[in-house]
Amino acid sequence: MVEIRLHGRGGQGVVTSAELIAVAAIKQGSFAQAFPSFGPERRGAPVQAFARIDNKKIRTREKIYHPDVILVLDPTLPKIIKVTDGLKETGIAILNSHLSENEVRIFLGNYWGKLALVDATKIAIEELGLPITNTTMLGAFIKATGLIEVTYVEEALKERFGRLAEKNIKALYRALEETKIFNSGV
Repeated sequence: MVEIRLHGRGGQGVVTSAELIAVAAIKQGSFAQAFPSFGPERRGAPVQAFARIDNKKIRTREKIYHPDVILVLDPTLPKIIKVTDGLKETGIAILNSHLSENEVRIFLGNYWGKLALVDATKIAIEELGLPITNTTMLGAFIKATGLIEVTYVEEALKERFGRLAEKNIKALYRALEETKIFNSGV
């Protein structure tokens, strides 16, 4: 089973991203689940969502404390939250950032594991006209993990967003092209 923890802020589509990952994985023939972690969240407050993907039925429903993947939609969150907390040693951190690999590693508190970076905010503004990075970060997720084929994410986007899907699909493909992956820095 692959466990994914998503970090963002209220209003950025973190919960939608988790749902789209699960829907695409199910379309691909896997078992999947997605769920949010809600407290007194409000627009702009830090939010978490979770997804699991497996080739057999998923029976656990608990929060994910030791993810295989973290997906960080908001580049400012590592200033206030240790987003890599609990990330498995063999895991990957996927971040929306315009910073260099070394700058991000230091920013994350000297994180030296596998890392994927994309300037999702820039792509979202250019393709969507808004700094909403959820669908853009799905492109980075696909490239960094290889867990889901892009065609299934496209299908999920079309179902979820209807006529607005095309811009989101363009952002997804740009992130797929522009995401840079760095192996362990140790």
